[in-house]
Amino acid sequence: MNVVGDAGLLRRRTWNPSMEVSLPHSVEQMLQRICTEQQQPPPDAPTRRNLASLGEESALEILRKISHLKIRNLSALINHMVGKAAQDDAASHSPTPKHLISSPSSTPKKARRQAPSPQLVALGELEFRKAFLILSYIGDKRPEDLLSVEEILELKNLPMGVFETKVWNNLGRKFIKEEDRQRSLDWDSDKTRIYHCHVSPDGSYRFKGPYLNKTRTHLQRVLGDENILLVKFAEDVTDRSSLNCSSDSNASYNKIAREGIFVGLRQYRFFVFKDGGKEEKKKNPTSSVKCYFVFMESSALSGKTVHEARCIFMHAHMVSSVAKYMARFSLILSKTVKLDVDLSTVNIQRIDDEPARDEDGYVVYDEDWKPLIHTDGTGFISEDLALRCPNNLCRGKYMNNRNSDRLVGNVELEGKFSELRCLETHTWKPPLLIQCRLFYNGCAVKGTLLLNRKLPPRTIQIRPSMIKVETDPKLSDTQTVNSVEINGTSNQPRRSYLSKYLIALLSYGGVPREYFMNLLKDALEDDRSVQSSKRAALRVSLRFGEMDDSIVTRMILSGIPIDEPYLQHCLSFMVNEERKGLRVGKLPVNDCFYLMGTADPTGTLKSDEVCIILDHGQIQGRVFVYKHPGLHFGDIHVLNATYVEALEEFVGNAKYAIFFPINGPRSLADEIANSDFDGDMYWVSRNPQLLQYFRASEPWMRKCSTRHVPSKMPTDFSPEELENELFQLFLTTRFQTSSAIGMAADNWLVFMDRLLTLRDDCSDEKECLKRKMLELTDIYYDALDAPKSGMKVNVSKELKAEKFPHFMEREPSYHSTSILGQIYDAVESFQTESKSTKEIWRLPLFNIDAVPQACLRSWKERYDQYRSEMAAALQRGGETKDECAAEVIKKYKQILYRAAEFEESPRKLEDIFDEALAIYHVTYEFAINGAKVSYCNFPWRVAGRALCKLYTVKLGEKSMVCVPSVLREVFN
Repeated sequence: MNVVGDAGLLRRRTWNPSMEVSLPHSVEQMLQRICTEQQQPPPDAPTRRNLASLGEESALEILRKISHLKIRNLSALINHMVGKAAQDDAASHSPTPKHLISSPSSTPKKARRQAPSPQLVALGELEFRKAFLILSYIGDKRPEDLLSVEEILELKNLPMGVFETKVWNNLGRKFIKEEDRQRSLDWDSDKTRIYHCHVSPDGSYRFKGPYLNKTRTHLQRVLGDENILLVKFAEDVTDRSSLNCSSDSNASYNKIAREGIFVGLRQYRFFVFKDGGKEEKKKNPTSSVKCYFVFMESSALSGKTVHEARCIFMHAHMVSSVAKYMARFSLILSKTVKLDVDLSTVNIQRIDDEPARDEDGYVVYDEDWKPLIHTDGTGFISEDLALRCPNNLCRGKYMNNRNSDRLVGNVELEGKFSELRCLETHTWKPPLLIQCRLFYNGCAVKGTLLLNRKLPPRTIQIRPSMIKVETDPKLSDTQTVNSVEINGTSNQPRRSYLSKYLIALLSYGGVPREYFMNLLKDALEDDRSVQSSKRAALRVSLRFGEMDDSIVTRMILSGIPIDEPYLQHCLSFMVNEERKGLRVGKLPVNDCFYLMGTADPTGTLKSDEVCIILDHGQIQGRVFVYKHPGLHFGDIHVLNATYVEALEEFVGNAKYAIFFPINGPRSLADEIANSDFDGDMYWVSRNPQLLQYFRASEPWMRKCSTRHVPSKMPTDFSPEELENELFQLFLTTRFQTSSAIGMAADNWLVFMDRLLTLRDDCSDEKECLKRKMLELTDIYYDALDAPKSGMKVNVSKELKAEKFPHFMEREPSYHSTSILGQIYDAVESFQTESKSTKEIWRLPLFNIDAVPQACLRSWKERYDQYRSEMAAALQRGGETKDECAAEVIKKYKQILYRAAEFEESPRKLEDIFDEALAIYHVTYEFAINGAKVSYCNFPWRVAGRALCKLYTVKLGEKSMVCVPSVLREVFN
């Protein structure tokens, strides 16, 4: 046990909130030692951010110098030393004049090779985020044409909020759109700053941002936000067919790859890209591929080539192909939370995978003569390290907001949330499974770590199947950044739904149409009563709690009448959203849940058994197991959930996972949609009706050997050739996106729809459809692996349908009579009793006569300003729109509460209630005059918690504390 490390951890838990800015473990320890020895308060968030931007070694060097000095103000001294280091670094690594350009938005081919202008030098004197904001706000203009050196330097010491306002008024409003303005109350928070660069087909570029984000990647932690540029390459609308070597845009983009992108005096080079797939495509329809350039003269990368810079993360050149190189290197772009542990004190052991064996005990091999294994992607972690891992993580993001977890507030609890958080740290339970990336001495590991209480402290065990990049023995003496990065944890499952693919497979397996139609009927009847029944309204509001900060749930629980205009408006919206899901087969079903999977560490489960741990421990009985998006007839398995007593010795009371056997000739996970245990989520059902009807099919097995694509290894290329290969791979991924995944899935669904409607005497056509579907299934699974394999996957003409069932909403179409078509038609024809609010009225208990006139006047002005700001925010696209809208709401919450939320406000309740009522009446007056109930959202989004509290006071009833998880359990 590392005593110093553990003591440091305890101290950090009582650390100032500014401590949330992440620092390397060694820097954190050094900083705490200085604070203790010199009796200094912890440095503030901006200071910690400055330290983080230097990288680990440079930050430690500064702290070592500081530790020998007499310190009066730690933050000021650190900032001084960081500034001095930056000046020294700039002097020693300043680009020669031939590498500088006069304008950051100039086209590279037109760039003038000359000494930097005084304006660019002056911009270099500013904080990077300030300099970038100026470049962002001038659009395609040159700073030399708009600003003098004196004007730039006058801005240097302004607080960020004041700085933004001044630059916007002087520059931004003239050269960019209102929706591109960067408003924020969190300029000095620990949020990630993302700097965007938009490149046009002619090679010119302009900047946008910085955008603030709550998640962070390994790349951002190591290099610092300001050293990373997210670059978006635009399509050439004059030539949409392809990007080839003869096109102007391709030539321009390749020139940028060679010469880099200049942000002021800083040159950024191509570094990494990642295809985010379907999820990213939903957020940004233009492209799911994200490309990152990095500043090569940053503290972490100074003096290194691009190849050497990549090697501090992992030795990606050790993989077998160029396609696999970037697929593996992009692991540094996963959204993660860093495990707070010094890996030099951790024993990282390699253990063997468990092979699949036949009845005689011989190892079983696949069609390519590779041994089949039962433990693909899963290892172990000791309990002490698991205890350091946060719970409730999903895709690098915390699933629960502790501040919003208490729906009905209690005045007596105000000011005590810090005590509750402190109490939580003492009742911390380790997650049962941790999905992570491990970067260690050039090696890159991807998979899950199962809690193993039998392991000695500070131990992690990994298997060969988890190792995606091996260490290069020739680089054993070079420095690498070692870290455990956590993507997600095994969490309490939420309400589960069927999908159109799952319904199709279940229907094929014998589940009658009546079962699905009864589920649909119950869901529609529930929706019908939502706007008149508090119970139904509460149930649906809980399902949408994350969307509206649970304000609808709060309103109902506070006693506000169900027919209140804004409440009716919200409930109507929720019902319509549920209806959209029902149309495409998203049917709610009981006794079903999603769980993260792993292998049985005890080895006692038989080949048809699983062990499932839920809230109250292990369950027993027959269960369905499936993994989305499985398309094979046999991807739904019927297995026996078994109690395994020996498992408790490994995981204790940890919960929420499904364990698969390590016995049998083939991994059950591999049989289910070609899955593994690196974080895959499995749909589990113990619904008795489904189990009664369903007949399982033979499991999926690839019909032919995987087609191997001959390719050179990265080590076969020179550094320059490899960079060119990687950038060409990016251009291909960005502009020649494969549609094989979607095409295979869509055509499979068309053929399944036809199969489900054929009579029993159509055996020949049924067999023909099945053959096509099996071939499409193989194509689908190959396409999922194509980014790593480099395989070109296409859907042949023979496998493409001529028409689509009407429920797919594609042309040309035909009217389907399958269960999916019937579900679609039933939802379309279902008429909800109209509860749309014709009259907007105010709650009688919220008497306007009690509101001071001064409050009404001030909030009328603010409401006018709010509408303008929100309109600008909503003009943005994708995720940015939602984030900007949230920022606007946050601004007015801060004005009202002088804190982030009602429960944290230092103001008197009477003052808050007066202003909350003023907001309410000003907004409702505007909504009544405009006859639009949607205008009523402002008071509830900004002052909702205060208004709900006030309403309970007016009712004369006492409120009680209730957490959402209990309500969700009560309402199933």
